[in-house]
Amino acid sequence: MHLPAPFLSDRVAVDEAHALIARHGDEAGYAAAARAEQYRVLGNHIHFARWRQIERLITYLSIDDVLGTVH
Repeated sequence: MHLPAPFLSDRVAVDEAHALIARHGDEAGYAAAARAEQYRVLGNHIHFARWRQIERLITYLSIDDVLGTVH
């Protein structure tokens, strides 16, 4: 499976992804998508894009396989 690593602008994105996973478990990706949609409706494209990236990060973190090179 090929899944490109998500872009992370800062450490806070990882913390937010972790908090959603802790709070929502397997539904964390849906929670991030809902937040992204809220910002899209408000016309805030910056926060929309940020929450989409967090959604992708949650998906990336939920995969059990090793992705990329292991050193």
